[in-house]
Order: sequence, then structure tokens, then C-alpha cells
Amino acid sequence: MVKDEDYVAHPRNGSGHNRGVAVDLTIINLSNNNELNMGTGFDNFSDTAHHNFTKLPEDLLKNRTLLKSTMEKYGFRAYEKEWWHYSWPDAAKFEILDIEFKKLMKEL
Repeated sequence: MVKDEDYVAHPRNGSGHNRGVAVDLTIINLSNNNELNMGTGFDNFSDTAHHNFTKLPEDLLKNRTLLKSTMEKYGFRAYEKEWWHYSWPDAAKFEILDIEFKKLMKEL
């Protein structure tokens, strides 16, 4: 369990994820189906995962820039402490959802 609310929102407050306006993602190279190297995995709760962390090889920084610029081009905002997390603006105006994954999958 992560108790730092910089990384995990308290359920009472909700987050962009359970409001349906946030996504955690990366980029896949379609020619070989490999993820682009972003320098850390998902849910890495260290400074290395922050967007402003620059002590990485240039190719990894370019990968992160590609992801960020693509997401921002389409209106999403980066969460500065997680290179993989993007949200639609003004998440708080959306309802907090509490849907079981089983039910959600049935609706798809």
C-alpha cells in the first residue's frame, strides 16, 4: 500500500481514474510490439519517474517527450510526478465512479 497521496489518491477524494478521465499509458513500437523505454516502469514512486528528471540517456528523454507532446496535443495534461499518467482537465467536475471491473467488462 502506498500512503503518499502524491502518488495514490485517497478513495474518499477520488482521482481522475475513478472519474473516467485519467489513463496510465506508454508507447508501443508497432514494428516489434515492444514498449519504448521510458527509464522506469509504471508505478515507480521515485524522482526518476518525474517529468522534470533529466538524468537519463537522451533516447529515453525523447521517448518521454514524444508521449507527453502527443497526449498534450489532444488535450490531456501530464501529472508531473508520473511520466505515464495523463488526465483530462478539470477532473473534479466529473462524478466519482464505483464500478466493479466485472460489471464494466460486461458493458463493453
